[in-house]
Amino acid sequence: MKTSAELREQEKPPASPRANGPGRLGHARGRGPDPLRGGAAGPGRVSTGELRERKMAPHGPGSLTTLVRWAAALLLALGVERALALPEICTQCPGSVQNLSKVALYCKTTRELMLHARCCLNQKGTILGLDLQNCSLEDPGPNFHQAYTTVIIDLQANPLKGDLANTFHGFTQLQTLILPQDVNCPGGINAWNTITSYIDNQICQGQKNLCNNTGDPEMCPENGSCVPDGPGLLQCVCADGFHGYKCMRQGSFSLLMFFGILGSTTLSISILLWGTQRRKAKTS
Repeated sequence: MKTSAELREQEKPPASPRANGPGRLGHARGRGPDPLRGGAAGPGRVSTGELRERKMAPHGPGSLTTLVRWAAALLLALGVERALALPEICTQCPGSVQNLSKVALYCKTTRELMLHARCCLNQKGTILGLDLQNCSLEDPGPNFHQAYTTVIIDLQANPLKGDLANTFHGFTQLQTLILPQDVNCPGGINAWNTITSYIDNQICQGQKNLCNNTGDPEMCPENGSCVPDGPGLLQCVCADGFHGYKCMRQGSFSLLMFFGILGSTTLSISILLWGTQRRKAKTS
């Protein structure tokens, strides 16, 4: 017979495998605190704070090199875009401005000016200097008027032909013009303060305002005013409120009346021609 102690021992339930067994559930419950839930990190584990610090921390010298490469690529792209946006006159002649040319000296001694191809530009992209010397040009070309804002132009060492008097229409800010020795300054001595001839070039310096030098008050009509239009050139501009021949008509130009008369005349001629063609078609 079993004693009461043995009977009680027999009635005890068997030990649960979840608490002591080597199965998966027991292994899962027996592992250390989960670092992602804020528990203490065991050996070989990383806490949540350390993970964030590692993500935010730089990756060392390699990241700095990458940033430098990206910055260089960006500057190169911007430089190429700016070069592509240059006016055609700046790239009409291959090469760049010579270091000892007067255009280069003007650009380097004036603040906020930059040399690009054959042009000296300000920060807004306006051409203030143009160097087309030794470009084998017989004439300045169709894009020359893009440089009407220039202060200095160098055209020496070119086989220029013809008269340049009408080439500089609108070049009212031009103060220094360097030409081949056998080419005359546009407008002559009356258009420039000084004209200096050298062995290989001729320099026209200081553009005059012909409106102040003519001394003829009746050069422009009563309702017009004289305005400079380049070296040796001028034009008469009607005052506000005047237009037409010799600025004799007052008031604004009536576009409605003009197009009304033009449209009615065109319509009348079209109807007349249509009727004439129909009559010829019927008789034939």
